[in-house]
Amino acid sequence: MNNFTVVKTPIEGLVVVEPKVFTDTRGFFFESYNKKAFCEFGLTMEFVQDNHIKSRIGVLRGIHFQRKFPQGRLVRVIKGKVYDVAVDLRKNSPTFGKWYGIELSAENKKMFYIPENFGHAFLTLEDDTEVLCKTTNVYRPEFESGIIYNDPELNIDWPQIEGDIVLSEKDKNLPTFKNAELG
Repeated sequence: MNNFTVVKTPIEGLVVVEPKVFTDTRGFFFESYNKKAFCEFGLTMEFVQDNHIKSRIGVLRGIHFQRKFPQGRLVRVIKGKVYDVAVDLRKNSPTFGKWYGIELSAENKKMFYIPENFGHAFLTLEDDTEVLCKTTNVYRPEFESGIIYNDPELNIDWPQIEGDIVLSEKDKNLPTFKNAELG
């Protein structure tokens, strides 16, 4: 029995994973990852690193990627809510430069699988949001790159939030899509 539903997006390889949640008077239980079950859906990646991120409302992290040693990512929220975005950076893809976004929350328990050679970003929609991200490759800062979140060519439709978007100094200085070093 497979305890997951995999929903394809308009971008090949990019999928939403919905776990089967078992709820009773004690609370809930669900599998957040099962290698055999994922393989049944063709998701044969191997994860090598887990990241745990906490952010306040309005924090935007990304759009990040590694030029060499790209990372596939399985993203889920364990507290709060984010708008999660993936950008197709595969130069030979028919959807190169296209993006897809989804709301992930502790409440909806959805997970977002972002394959290697995609840019990734998320905007935090609630205070004290916590995100877990499994990756298929280790972080290598010497190969990290990115694209400015509000790039006019990508034209990502970020949700409106109260207050300003909060960026790291690094993310404030990311290049545009056409000027980014993609690898």
